[in-house]
Amino acid sequence: MATPSLRGRLPRLGNPRKPILKPNKPLILANRVGERRRERGEATCITEMSVMMACWKQNEFRDEACRKEIQDFFDCASRAEAARKMRSIQYTLGESGNLPPKKLNTLLQRFPNKSHIS
Repeated sequence: MATPSLRGRLPRLGNPRKPILKPNKPLILANRVGERRRERGEATCITEMSVMMACWKQNEFRDEACRKEIQDFFDCASRAEAARKMRSIQYTLGESGNLPPKKLNTLLQRFPNKSHIS
């Protein structure tokens, strides 16, 4: 289905009429934003863990026979932990392009909006 065109609803350059579209709320920033929860990450290293457990089961849970699989799992876990720490650092520093809600609320409280338009 095609999206409706806004050409007929918006004023043209020569038309002094106001646009038909009107905002239902005032177009000003609020003084606070909601504290949203951080999204949960997906599970990592599932494949390596299942290979390691299958090896343990085949070799009667002896670590000596499954050294390679265990090492692969620990390598994957350490890479995932390093990536998680890097994302956490970027999140707290705001380098991801978005400020965390706590820092954004601090800035909005420092520069509050007027409750009326003057």
